Amino acid sequence: MKSVWIIIFLATLAGCGSSKNATQRNSGKKSLARILKSHDYEYKRRMAEQFYVTKKYIKAQQVYEDIFPYFKTDRAVFEDIYYKYAYCAYNMGDYMNAENLFKSFMETFPSSKKSEEIDYMRAFSFYKQSPKPELDQTQTIKAIGTMQVFINTHPGSPRIPEANKIIDECRAKMEVKDFKSALLYFDMGQFRAAGVAFTSLLNSFPESQKADEYKLLVIKSYYKYAGLSIEEKQVERYEQVITECNEFSDQFPESKLKGEAEDYLKLSTNNIKKLSNEQIKTTP
Repeated sequence: MKSVWIIIFLATLAGCGSSKNATQRNSGKKSLARILKSHDYEYKRRMAEQFYVTKKYIKAQQVYEDIFPYFKTDRAVFEDIYYKYAYCAYNMGDYMNAENLFKSFMETFPSSKKSEEIDYMRAFSFYKQSPKPELDQTQTIKAIGTMQVFINTHPGSPRIPEANKIIDECRAKMEVKDFKSALLYFDMGQFRAAGVAFTSLLNSFPESQKADEYKLLVIKSYYKYAGLSIEEKQVERYEQVITECNEFSDQFPESKLKGEAEDYLKLSTNNIKKLSNEQIKTTP
C-alpha cells in the first residue's frame, strides 16, 4: 500500500513540473507578444538587446525585424540593429540567410567601419554551407571565390591567414570530389572517360601531393582503354600511353611510382611491336 502512495506522489510531482514548464513557456510567448505590441520603440530596442546578449536569437530577431522601419532614419542605430540582426541568423545556424544579410549589410552601409568583418563573415557563411565532398560543391566554390575577394579587398587584414587556410581546405575538398568522380569512371570500366577525368584533376591541382598518383592513373586508364579498343585503333592508343609515360618521367623524376610508369611504357612498346608484326604477317 505504501508503494502505491509513493507512485501517486511522484506522479503528482511530475504533473506539477510539467504544468510549471508549460506555464513558463506560455509566459515567455506572452512576454514577447507584449513587447511586439508596444509602441515604445526604445523599450523594444532594449529588449531586443537583452535577448541578443542572452543568446535568445529567435526572439531578438523578431524584435529587431519589428523595429527596423522606426530606426531607419537614425543611421548609426540602424546599422547596429542590422549588424546584430544578421548575426542572429548566423548564430542560429541559418547560414544561407546570414550570407544574404551580410551582403545586404554591405550594400546598405558600404562605408561601415565593420566592412572588413562583414565581408569575411559573408565568405565564412558560404564556407559553413560547404557540404561533404560527395555532394554538390556550389557553396564550396562560392566560399573560395568570396574568400579570395576578401583577401584582395583587405590586404592588411589579420584574418588573411585564416582566409587562406579556408581556401586550402575548400580546394582539398574539391580535389577529393574530383578524384572520386574520376575513380568512379575507372571502377565502372569507362577508361577513356577516366583518363580524361584524371587529366583534368591533375590540371586543376598541379601542386597536389598526389599529382604523381593522378598521372599514373591517367596512364593506367589509357592503357586499359587501348587494350579494349578494336585492333585498328590499338597502336594509336598505345602511343598515347607512351606519351603519358614520358611526361610522367619528365614531371616526376623522383617519384616512387616511376617504376610503375616505366612498366607501362615497356608494355605499350611491346604491344605496338606485336601489333606491327601481326600486320606485316597478314599483309599479302
